[in-house]
Amino acid sequence: MFSTAGFAHAGRLLTLMFFSAVLAGCVTTGDLEPRRKPVDLDQAQEKHVEMGLRYLQANNRDSARYHFQEALKLDKRDPAAMHGFALVYQAEGEKEVAEQFFKKALRADSRFSMARVNYGVFLYGQGRFEDAYEQFRKASDDLDYNRRSFALTNLGRSALKLGNRERAEGAFTKALALDPGLTMALIEMAELKFEDGAYSLAKRYLDQFNRASRPTPRSLLIGIRIEQIFGNRDREASYALALKNLYPYSQENLEYQRSKNND
Repeated sequence: MFSTAGFAHAGRLLTLMFFSAVLAGCVTTGDLEPRRKPVDLDQAQEKHVEMGLRYLQANNRDSARYHFQEALKLDKRDPAAMHGFALVYQAEGEKEVAEQFFKKALRADSRFSMARVNYGVFLYGQGRFEDAYEQFRKASDDLDYNRRSFALTNLGRSALKLGNRERAEGAFTKALALDPGLTMALIEMAELKFEDGAYSLAKRYLDQFNRASRPTPRSLLIGIRIEQIFGNRDREASYALALKNLYPYSQENLEYQRSKNND
Protein backbone atom coordinates (compact mmCIF):
# COMPACT_ATOMS: atom_id res chain seq x y z
CA MET A 1 0.00 0.00 0.00
CA PHE A 2 1.13 3.24 -1.09
CA SER A 3 -1.34 2.47 1.45
CA THR A 4 -2.47 4.54 4.39
CA ALA A 5 -0.58 2.60 6.20
CA GLY A 6 -0.41 5.63 4.36
CA PHE A 7 2.43 6.97 2.34
CA ALA A 8 4.29 4.44 4.60
CA HIS A 9 3.45 1.97 1.90
CA ALA A 10 5.20 5.14 -0.37
CA GLY A 11 8.21 3.04 -1.16
CA ARG A 12 6.06 -0.15 -1.45
CA LEU A 13 3.38 1.46 -3.67
CA LEU A 14 5.87 3.05 -6.26
CA THR A 15 6.30 1.27 -9.59
CA LEU A 16 9.50 2.14 -11.39
CA MET A 17 8.46 1.59 -15.00
CA PHE A 18 6.05 4.03 -16.60
CA PHE A 19 4.63 4.22 -20.10
CA SER A 20 3.61 7.82 -20.73
CA ALA A 21 0.52 8.55 -22.81
CA VAL A 22 2.28 11.04 -25.07
CA LEU A 23 2.75 11.47 -28.81
CA ALA A 24 5.85 9.92 -30.33
CA GLY A 25 8.44 12.39 -31.55
CA CYS A 26 12.13 12.94 -32.02
CA VAL A 27 14.64 15.73 -31.87
CA THR A 28 18.18 16.05 -33.19
CA THR A 29 21.05 17.06 -30.96
CA GLY A 30 21.70 20.28 -32.87
CA ASP A 31 21.35 22.00 -36.24
CA LEU A 32 25.08 21.75 -36.91
CA GLU A 33 25.19 17.97 -36.42
CA PRO A 34 22.38 16.60 -38.60
CA ARG A 35 23.91 13.13 -38.93
CA ARG A 36 23.81 12.28 -35.24
CA LYS A 37 21.21 9.79 -34.09
CA PRO A 38 17.88 11.37 -33.05
CA VAL A 39 16.81 11.15 -29.44
CA ASP A 40 13.36 9.64 -28.84
CA LEU A 41 11.34 12.07 -26.74
CA ASP A 42 9.15 9.37 -25.25
CA GLN A 43 12.17 7.39 -24.08
CA ALA A 44 13.76 10.51 -22.61
CA GLN A 45 10.57 11.37 -20.72
CA GLU A 46 10.18 7.84 -19.40
CA LYS A 47 13.81 7.77 -18.30
CA HIS A 48 13.47 11.04 -16.42
CA VAL A 49 10.33 9.79 -14.66
CA GLU A 50 12.00 6.47 -13.83
CA MET A 51 15.02 8.25 -12.39
CA GLY A 52 12.77 10.62 -10.46
CA LEU A 53 10.96 7.72 -8.84
CA ARG A 54 14.23 6.00 -7.99
CA TYR A 55 15.47 9.13 -6.26
CA LEU A 56 12.16 9.52 -4.47
CA GLN A 57 12.43 5.97 -3.15
CA ALA A 58 15.89 6.89 -1.87
CA ASN A 59 14.35 9.97 -0.19
CA ASN A 60 16.41 12.29 -2.42
CA ARG A 61 13.55 14.63 -3.23
CA ASP A 62 15.68 17.37 -4.80
CA SER A 63 17.03 15.00 -7.45
CA ALA A 64 13.57 13.50 -7.93
CA ARG A 65 12.12 16.98 -8.48
CA TYR A 66 14.84 17.76 -11.04
CA HIS A 67 14.02 14.71 -13.16
CA PHE A 68 10.28 15.27 -13.03
CA GLN A 69 10.86 18.88 -14.09
CA GLU A 70 13.02 17.70 -17.00
CA ALA A 71 10.22 15.37 -18.11
CA LEU A 72 7.77 18.26 -18.05
CA LYS A 73 10.13 20.34 -20.17
CA LEU A 74 9.77 17.68 -22.85
CA ASP A 75 5.97 17.61 -22.46
CA LYS A 76 4.27 19.96 -20.05
CA ARG A 77 1.26 17.61 -19.91
CA ASP A 78 3.19 14.43 -19.11
CA PRO A 79 0.91 12.67 -16.58
CA ALA A 80 3.70 10.47 -15.20
CA ALA A 81 5.83 13.50 -14.30
CA MET A 82 2.87 15.27 -12.69
CA HIS A 83 2.15 12.13 -10.70
CA GLY A 84 5.79 12.12 -9.61
CA PHE A 85 5.48 15.70 -8.39
CA ALA A 86 2.33 14.73 -6.48
CA LEU A 87 4.31 12.05 -4.63
CA VAL A 88 7.15 14.49 -3.90
CA TYR A 89 4.82 17.08 -2.41
CA GLN A 90 2.91 14.40 -0.52
CA ALA A 91 6.18 13.26 1.06
CA GLU A 92 6.94 16.85 2.01
CA GLY A 93 3.55 17.33 3.65
CA GLU A 94 2.38 19.87 1.06
CA LYS A 95 -1.10 18.37 0.85
CA GLU A 96 -2.82 21.03 -1.25
CA VAL A 97 -0.05 21.11 -3.85
CA ALA A 98 0.12 17.31 -3.93
CA GLU A 99 -3.60 17.09 -4.60
CA GLN A 100 -3.33 19.64 -7.40
CA PHE A 101 -0.72 17.49 -9.13
CA PHE A 102 -2.72 14.29 -8.65
CA LYS A 103 -5.66 16.00 -10.32
CA LYS A 104 -3.49 17.35 -13.15
CA ALA A 105 -2.09 13.88 -13.82
CA LEU A 106 -5.59 12.38 -14.01
CA ARG A 107 -6.89 15.18 -16.20
CA ALA A 108 -4.02 14.51 -18.59
CA ASP A 109 -4.72 10.76 -18.57
CA SER A 110 -7.95 9.58 -16.96
CA ARG A 111 -6.85 5.93 -17.40
CA PHE A 112 -3.67 6.39 -15.38
CA SER A 113 -4.75 3.87 -12.75
CA MET A 114 -1.55 3.91 -10.71
CA ALA A 115 -1.89 7.66 -10.18
CA ARG A 116 -5.56 7.15 -9.32
CA VAL A 117 -4.72 4.52 -6.70
CA ASN A 118 -2.02 6.70 -5.15
CA TYR A 119 -4.45 9.61 -5.12
CA GLY A 120 -6.92 7.34 -3.35
CA VAL A 121 -4.28 6.42 -0.78
CA PHE A 122 -3.60 10.13 -0.29
CA LEU A 123 -7.32 10.83 0.25
CA TYR A 124 -7.68 7.86 2.61
CA GLY A 125 -4.83 9.26 4.68
CA GLN A 126 -6.74 12.53 4.98
CA GLY A 127 -9.81 10.70 6.28
CA ARG A 128 -11.70 11.48 3.06
CA PHE A 129 -13.05 7.98 2.72
CA GLU A 130 -15.87 8.66 0.25
CA ASP A 131 -13.48 10.41 -2.14
CA ALA A 132 -10.92 7.63 -1.68
CA TYR A 133 -13.57 4.99 -2.34
CA GLU A 134 -14.45 6.63 -5.65
CA GLN A 135 -10.83 6.69 -6.81
CA PHE A 136 -10.29 3.05 -5.87
CA ARG A 137 -13.57 2.08 -7.55
CA LYS A 138 -12.50 3.66 -10.84
CA ALA A 139 -9.05 2.06 -10.67
CA SER A 140 -10.51 -1.37 -9.85
CA ASP A 141 -12.76 -1.10 -12.91
CA ASP A 142 -9.64 -0.96 -15.10
CA LEU A 143 -9.29 -4.59 -16.13
CA ASP A 144 -5.88 -3.92 -17.68
CA TYR A 145 -4.36 -2.44 -14.51
CA ASN A 146 -1.63 -4.81 -13.36
CA ARG A 147 -2.17 -3.99 -9.68
CA ARG A 148 -5.94 -4.25 -9.75
CA SER A 149 -5.91 -6.53 -6.70
CA PHE A 150 -4.28 -3.72 -4.72
CA ALA A 151 -6.95 -1.26 -5.90
CA LEU A 152 -9.68 -3.71 -4.88
CA THR A 153 -8.18 -4.20 -1.42
CA ASN A 154 -8.11 -0.47 -0.84
CA LEU A 155 -11.65 -0.25 -2.16
CA GLY A 156 -12.64 -2.77 0.50
CA ARG A 157 -10.83 -0.88 3.25
CA SER A 158 -12.57 2.34 2.23
CA ALA A 159 -15.92 0.54 2.20
CA LEU A 160 -15.28 -0.60 5.78
CA LYS A 161 -14.60 2.98 6.83
CA LEU A 162 -17.93 3.92 5.26
CA GLY A 163 -19.69 1.15 7.18
CA ASN A 164 -20.46 -1.07 4.19
CA ARG A 165 -19.22 -4.53 5.15
CA GLU A 166 -20.94 -6.27 2.24
CA ARG A 167 -19.12 -4.17 -0.36
CA ALA A 168 -15.89 -4.53 1.58
CA GLU A 169 -16.08 -8.33 1.62
CA GLY A 170 -16.95 -8.37 -2.06
CA ALA A 171 -13.90 -6.25 -2.89
CA PHE A 172 -11.56 -8.39 -0.75
CA THR A 173 -12.91 -11.57 -2.35
CA LYS A 174 -12.25 -10.20 -5.84
CA ALA A 175 -8.77 -9.11 -4.80
CA LEU A 176 -7.95 -12.59 -3.53
CA ALA A 177 -9.28 -14.17 -6.71
CA LEU A 178 -6.68 -12.12 -8.58
CA ASP A 179 -3.91 -12.64 -6.01
CA PRO A 180 -4.54 -15.42 -3.45
CA GLY A 181 -1.46 -14.41 -1.47
CA LEU A 182 -2.39 -10.75 -1.03
CA THR A 183 -1.73 -10.27 2.67
CA MET A 184 -3.70 -7.03 3.05
CA ALA A 185 -6.88 -8.73 1.84
CA LEU A 186 -6.22 -11.93 3.79
CA ILE A 187 -5.95 -10.20 7.15
CA GLU A 188 -9.06 -8.13 6.45
CA MET A 189 -11.04 -11.27 5.61
CA ALA A 190 -9.72 -13.06 8.70
CA GLU A 191 -11.02 -10.28 10.90
CA LEU A 192 -14.34 -9.98 9.07
CA LYS A 193 -14.99 -13.70 9.34
CA PHE A 194 -14.04 -13.68 13.02
CA GLU A 195 -16.50 -10.85 13.66
CA ASP A 196 -19.17 -12.81 11.77
CA GLY A 197 -18.59 -15.85 13.97
CA ALA A 198 -17.22 -17.91 11.07
CA TYR A 199 -14.22 -18.96 13.13
CA SER A 200 -13.01 -21.81 10.93
CA LEU A 201 -12.96 -19.51 7.90
CA ALA A 202 -11.22 -16.84 9.94
CA LYS A 203 -8.52 -19.33 10.90
CA ARG A 204 -8.14 -20.42 7.27
CA TYR A 205 -7.56 -16.82 6.13
CA LEU A 206 -5.16 -16.21 9.01
CA ASP A 207 -3.19 -19.35 8.20
CA GLN A 208 -2.88 -18.17 4.59
CA PHE A 209 -1.67 -14.80 5.86
CA ASN A 210 0.91 -16.43 8.11
CA ARG A 211 2.28 -18.47 5.21
CA ALA A 212 2.68 -15.33 3.09
CA SER A 213 3.88 -12.77 5.63
CA ARG A 214 5.74 -12.13 8.83
CA PRO A 215 3.43 -11.73 11.83
CA THR A 216 2.03 -8.28 12.57
CA PRO A 217 0.48 -7.04 15.82
CA ARG A 218 -2.94 -7.31 14.20
CA SER A 219 -2.44 -10.85 12.90
CA LEU A 220 -1.12 -12.03 16.28
CA LEU A 221 -4.08 -10.57 18.16
CA ILE A 222 -6.53 -12.19 15.74
CA GLY A 223 -4.64 -15.46 16.23
CA ILE A 224 -4.98 -15.16 20.00
CA ARG A 225 -8.72 -14.60 19.72
CA ILE A 226 -9.24 -17.50 17.32
CA GLU A 227 -7.32 -19.93 19.52
CA GLN A 228 -9.28 -18.75 22.56
CA ILE A 229 -12.48 -19.66 20.73
CA PHE A 230 -11.16 -23.14 19.93
CA GLY A 231 -9.70 -23.59 23.42
CA ASN A 232 -6.20 -24.20 22.12
CA ARG A 233 -4.21 -22.81 25.04
CA ASP A 234 -0.79 -23.73 23.67
CA ARG A 235 -1.38 -21.90 20.38
CA GLU A 236 -2.93 -18.96 22.20
CA ALA A 237 0.14 -18.73 24.45
CA SER A 238 2.44 -18.93 21.42
CA TYR A 239 0.68 -16.04 19.71
CA ALA A 240 0.63 -14.04 22.95
CA LEU A 241 4.35 -14.56 23.55
CA ALA A 242 5.16 -13.47 20.00
CA LEU A 243 3.00 -10.36 20.42
CA LYS A 244 4.70 -9.46 23.69
CA ASN A 245 8.24 -10.10 22.42
CA LEU A 246 7.96 -8.67 18.92
CA TYR A 247 5.60 -5.76 19.56
CA PRO A 248 5.64 -5.00 23.29
CA TYR A 249 4.49 -1.39 22.85
CA SER A 250 1.83 -2.00 20.24
CA GLN A 251 -1.79 -1.08 20.77
CA GLU A 252 -2.68 -4.72 20.15
CA ASN A 253 -0.44 -5.94 22.99
CA LEU A 254 -1.88 -3.30 25.29
CA GLU A 255 -5.38 -4.45 24.36
CA TYR A 256 -4.50 -8.07 25.03
CA GLN A 257 -2.88 -7.33 28.38
CA ARG A 258 -5.94 -5.34 29.45
CA SER A 259 -8.25 -8.18 28.44
CA LYS A 260 -6.17 -10.59 30.56
CA ASN A 261 -6.39 -8.31 33.57
CA ASN A 262 -10.16 -8.11 33.19
CA ASP A 263 -10.61 -11.88 33.13
